[in-house]
Amino acid sequence: MSICATASREAAEPLAGTAAPARTWLLIEQTGPWGAKALTQSHLDPGLGRALEAAAEGTDVRVALIRRPGRHADHHRATRRRLFAAHTAPGRSWIRTTTVADPWAALGLDFAALGAGEHEDLWEPYVGDPLVLVCTNGKRDRCCALLGRPLAAELAAAGAEAWEVTHIGGHRFSPTLFVLPHGYAYGRSSAPLAEEAVRAARHGRVVLDHCRGRSAWDRPAQAADLAVRALLHEDRADALDVVRTHAVDPADPARPSPTWAVTVAHVDGRSWRVTVEQRADGAAAPASCGAPLGPPTRMAVTSVTATGDPAGVRATVAHG
Repeated sequence: MSICATASREAAEPLAGTAAPARTWLLIEQTGPWGAKALTQSHLDPGLGRALEAAAEGTDVRVALIRRPGRHADHHRATRRRLFAAHTAPGRSWIRTTTVADPWAALGLDFAALGAGEHEDLWEPYVGDPLVLVCTNGKRDRCCALLGRPLAAELAAAGAEAWEVTHIGGHRFSPTLFVLPHGYAYGRSSAPLAEEAVRAARHGRVVLDHCRGRSAWDRPAQAADLAVRALLHEDRADALDVVRTHAVDPADPARPSPTWAVTVAHVDGRSWRVTVEQRADGAAAPASCGAPLGPPTRMAVTSVTATGDPAGVRATVAHG
């Protein structure tokens, strides 16, 4: 059985544009073991899990279970649970939190409002270090357990506000982590990289090394954001925003790969048009452990053009 993280690393599969898209995250503490479909395969009432999935559908809210790093005995049940709601849009990021005795209370939330970034004074504002979520769900993919759990434990021991999480996408990039409130995801992580990402997030900044993208956007926009950041050496998390993404005709009609034009704006008024092409090339690798081999799908940035520039200056980024 293939170890997907090893295959992805050996194939040098690009990380940009691979974060799980979600503008808002609802995180529910659930101790004990998790199944592959954790919302309905854990000590959480499966009826509640199904109801949460239905409530979140189409709202741009992603629901995940979290737990503190450490041992997760099957018989251990929490009497009170920590809940977080976090919105990741640039300039509007926030985290709200509470503790509840009954997780069914989460169904009383206005999921449409949360997805739109409106917390409506829900719960209490979270005050503390950035939240670090490390994917550790070995029932979904064994790389997440083998590589993620030691990382989560190391971060917690170092004093980070670290939580294990059921799924943030991209098993083959394990260990994967996600930092809130800004919502940037990282792959092939290490404790030093994670600690650097936390330090940066404290000051409203993002680490570009091993960065997968900001979950507030879809994958073409994530890749575009990172390409402009690399071009400008811009690490302020809220300095850039994606203001438009639309499909365009591919540059090569003989190879009609899906292609997008993404407009990325800077807070100083500058903007760029970024062309992103979806490609399926490179060495065959499994999407997750045990999955069949196939060429990975990636977001390739082919050009970054400053809009309004009379010279039409174009910079072609290296990974395109």
